[in-house]
Amino acid sequence: MSVQDRIREMVEGSDVVLFMKGTRMMPQCGFSSRVAGVLNYMGVDFRDVNVLADDEIRQGIKDFSDWPTIPQLYVKGEFVGGCDIVTEMTLSGELDQLFETKGVAYDKAAAEKIREANA
Repeated sequence: MSVQDRIREMVEGSDVVLFMKGTRMMPQCGFSSRVAGVLNYMGVDFRDVNVLADDEIRQGIKDFSDWPTIPQLYVKGEFVGGCDIVTEMTLSGELDQLFETKGVAYDKAAAEKIREANA
């Protein structure tokens, strides 16, 4: 199976997938930590894929999305973006809307607390 097929299988096999450096419990970079922290705080059930554990995946995900950086968030098979985009979407409420539209469970009160803390 090609790396692109493996990535496609991961992205399509879970509602929310975060390709990151490290894991949700032990992120290995600040950007990955921020996105995983948002998802964890909002109670989103997501699959974390540690790109540091597999060089093929690390490069392959960049080619798959045509996006040069890690982390990368996918929701219901759709590429959402990296750390800056996810942060902006969280603060604007767009991430909530995306989760609601796609039927992804999350803690709305937690999302509001993030916005209040950053107001």
